Amino acid sequence: MRGQRRPTGLPWKRALASLGLVGILLGTAACGGDDGDDNSSGGAGPEGISEQGDPVSGGEITVGLEAETNSWLPGEYAGGNSGTTVAYALYDPLMKRTADGEFKPFLAESMEPNADFTTWTLTLRPEVQFHDGTPLNAEALKTIFDDYLMAPTSNVRNTLAEVSALNVVDDLTVEYVLKETNAAFPDVLTGSPGWPFSPTAAAAGGEDAGANPVGTGPFSFVSWQRDSNLVLEKNENYWQDGLPYLDGITFRPIPDEDTRLASLQSGDIDVMQTLRQSTVAKAREVDGVDNYEYLGNNSGVSIINTTKPPFDDVRVRQALAYGIDQPALIDVIGGTGLTPDATQYFSPDSPFYSEKVAEAYPTYDVEKAQELYDDYINDPQRSDGQPVGTDLSFSYNCPPDPTLNELSQLYQSFWSALGIDVKLNTVEQAAHIQNGLAKEYDVQCFRVGAETDPYFTLKNAFSAGPLNFTGYSSPVIDDGLETLRTTTDIAERKAAVEAIGMDIAENVPNVYTGYTLTDVAVGEQVKNVDGWVFPDDSEGDGVPGATTMWGYVWLAE
Repeated sequence: MRGQRRPTGLPWKRALASLGLVGILLGTAACGGDDGDDNSSGGAGPEGISEQGDPVSGGEITVGLEAETNSWLPGEYAGGNSGTTVAYALYDPLMKRTADGEFKPFLAESMEPNADFTTWTLTLRPEVQFHDGTPLNAEALKTIFDDYLMAPTSNVRNTLAEVSALNVVDDLTVEYVLKETNAAFPDVLTGSPGWPFSPTAAAAGGEDAGANPVGTGPFSFVSWQRDSNLVLEKNENYWQDGLPYLDGITFRPIPDEDTRLASLQSGDIDVMQTLRQSTVAKAREVDGVDNYEYLGNNSGVSIINTTKPPFDDVRVRQALAYGIDQPALIDVIGGTGLTPDATQYFSPDSPFYSEKVAEAYPTYDVEKAQELYDDYINDPQRSDGQPVGTDLSFSYNCPPDPTLNELSQLYQSFWSALGIDVKLNTVEQAAHIQNGLAKEYDVQCFRVGAETDPYFTLKNAFSAGPLNFTGYSSPVIDDGLETLRTTTDIAERKAAVEAIGMDIAENVPNVYTGYTLTDVAVGEQVKNVDGWVFPDDSEGDGVPGATTMWGYVWLAE
């Protein structure tokens, strides 16, 4: 899916443009692919976007990020969208998503399965080098896989648990041998397990390798001052001729949304990313700024820890869901007129979106919420062991953002009306994520969904593993995941996703607000932000989640 450019202001339902597996365009369509003479989209932008012009080489830009990242070494890397956008400058993904939502080789030259999807053969492009001059070859992939990605401390070890071996076939070819059938496996190599880095440099760097990244990407590492700036320079030996256009990029984490936007307005930075609806709305009003927006499968939610009482009882979770007014929540985060109510893990444009699930998901009904709540607290067998009639009390956690604080207060208001004592806690982002991983929380604000294959999105969220933040699972979900794992038949896969969605709608391990509209807002001098293409000139997926393929971006003269 192409990232959308600035919408025309029409209501979102009139602006939807379905383009395949992921993402939607609001308003006008993005520029088309290149003319075959360069690696850009070029030309004039659509309504709301400045004219793109022809590619220009040279110049440097500064990018304001939502957050800092812990490490740049895959296996240690635990970055969110802000980390991923930096990674696309340092690393090339082996696989990437097309504008039609298919997975296609990017750094890899080809990737083909055997008949039952248990072995995937990947061939690399010849003569690609890491930034340190060492070759990207099959032995490098083997070392990365064995020594780093599958190390006991690796945070992608679980993601790759289905791979029994990575075998070297020849100098440029490897086989990923799976323990069982997986038709969705190529998606794994779009993320950090598919970002090759120099094993030679990693070995030399030791414990500091994550602070000195060496990839094959369009830009190479210069310096990193944590929480201040990461400086990159043009990779003069990049494997794609003519790229990158820029001479360098400086990435600056600026966690405060208003400060980041003000920095763009003042020219202190050239680009900013945001996943906050209120900031997207504000950025639309800034003169001299182009907005590259994207509405995909990511949505804001409150996740519920189903592993502890009283949240192990579905009546409590349903009461929380029926007790909130989604449009009011969306209004608080500035999403009114920007995003639809979320009801499931896939947005309305996705082929995996289900109207049946949308209709089944709880809508605001105070009487029903109160009935469910009262039924639980007056049950002598209530799971929390409290005396009959005792009201619930729990903590609601969220990071220290003004908009999120207001959102938390509205959740508190809705649930307090039922008789619940809701205590609000402000938790820094890093601790917030760790609390989710460790399930050391009651209810907390979060984001769910991804532009990944439904098998991985739903497997991570609802099967055993660290990314099952709610702790919820069920036989219905397990059966659906088995279907997604073993077939590429689109009708069967849609039916499986719908069955999973119906189970989630009934058992509400999380309650939704709205889908997350993201934005890469840039000064008009920054061009081709969403116009990246594959080496064969086929169109890429734009700017999903406010991430950018920086090798294709240029500065206008």
